Amino acid sequence: MLDAAARATLPFTVELPPGFELVTGRPGPDFRIYTIRRGDQSFAMVYAGPASQFPIYSGEMVEAGGRASVVSTENGARHAREHLFQREGVTPREIHVWTMSLEGADRALAERIAQSVDVR
Repeated sequence: MLDAAARATLPFTVELPPGFELVTGRPGPDFRIYTIRRGDQSFAMVYAGPASQFPIYSGEMVEAGGRASVVSTENGARHAREHLFQREGVTPREIHVWTMSLEGADRALAERIAQSVDVR
């Protein structure tokens, strides 16, 4: 689990609701993947590295706020499933955020958390 001091050194910011934590998995040679979770339930993932696998979900591609987002429409509601920030001349070059497949209030919360991610 990353404490506030460790989160302050990341190339991105995220608003974590009470009870949530940001943890890092085993890093690759030039990338890291982080999990945003509450207990054992993962809500969103963040990739920081040179070349993500964006997009992983299908949907409408929307560009706004310095990022590309994949938005899907289900039962008349729009859902922002993932976001990609691309940066020139800095490492990591890409910050890719995606939500886990959740339902109901957890899905809405995952989307809110993912949309709170921004690059430093």
